[in-house]
Amino acid sequence: MCEQLKAVSTEVNTLTGDTLTLSYNYNKITYQDYFFWYKQDPGKAPEFLISHSTSGVVGEAAVDGLKINVKTNQLQMIISSAALSHSAVYYCAVRPTVTANTQSLLI
Repeated sequence: MCEQLKAVSTEVNTLTGDTLTLSYNYNKITYQDYFFWYKQDPGKAPEFLISHSTSGVVGEAAVDGLKINVKTNQLQMIISSAALSHSAVYYCAVRPTVTANTQSLLI
């Protein structure tokens, strides 16, 4: 599954105050998928930023001001006003909410 989620660009540059868009291509988007975005500053562990469903509905958000856009086969995290503090490595991960066994559990 990891090979299906790929950064559109390995490096994105913008000016302070401009909009910054980070994009990932994902060839097999399904309604069951949920996406997680992380930021990693140099010498630090990755920090959770935001999560969202395939429809773009945002779940948890650790940082205000981030927007999510889900297009056909592409995910975007948008930072409306870029700052020097946004310089980092960003990751997007996917997790299906339903696994191979979709039957109800009977107790």
